Amino acid sequence: MRKDLRILVVEADSTRAKNITDALLDAGWSDVHAIAQVSGLERSIAEHAPDIVLIDMANPDRDTLEHIGAVSDTKARAVAMFVDQTDRDLTQAALAAGVSAYVVDGLQMNRIKSVIETAIARFQITRQMQSELEAAKQALEDRKTIDRAKGILMRRRDVTEDDAYKLLRKTAMDQGRKVIDVAQALVTASDLLS
Repeated sequence: MRKDLRILVVEADSTRAKNITDALLDAGWSDVHAIAQVSGLERSIAEHAPDIVLIDMANPDRDTLEHIGAVSDTKARAVAMFVDQTDRDLTQAALAAGVSAYVVDGLQMNRIKSVIETAIARFQITRQMQSELEAAKQALEDRKTIDRAKGILMRRRDVTEDDAYKLLRKTAMDQGRKVIDVAQALVTASDLLS
């Protein structure tokens, strides 16, 4: 477990916030900050750029979860939430807000390390899946653009699909560009001239 993690704790009770912070410091993390309200989350994230946010709340509500989802860029950091009680809808809302670990029965100091490890591991898996999904979507969009460009060349130059692709590839190589960039330029120009 990395000890250079920047950790932001959200805890309304100042005594409990100090206990959590002390437990994290005792566990070897040195860059730990605490705030009292979720409403200060956006400013604190900008100021401290935490790797993980630990939120300890007795009874979360939908507004709080929506706020967490809106201000915490879940693509950039893990979020672990500790609650005393929950229901199915709140659990679903927490996961939809991007919470990496949602622990019922509150924050217990003897479990904090394992929860942090779990939250970070789940966050990394989710981020990897999101990256792969975005790459697949982009590849599909690129493929569609290249197919459109090939279609334009096939109609205008009366060439086969294979020859159209070879022409795109040769043009890209001659210009030191990517095939997708040449295809996009051709599609854009064709749209302008239509």
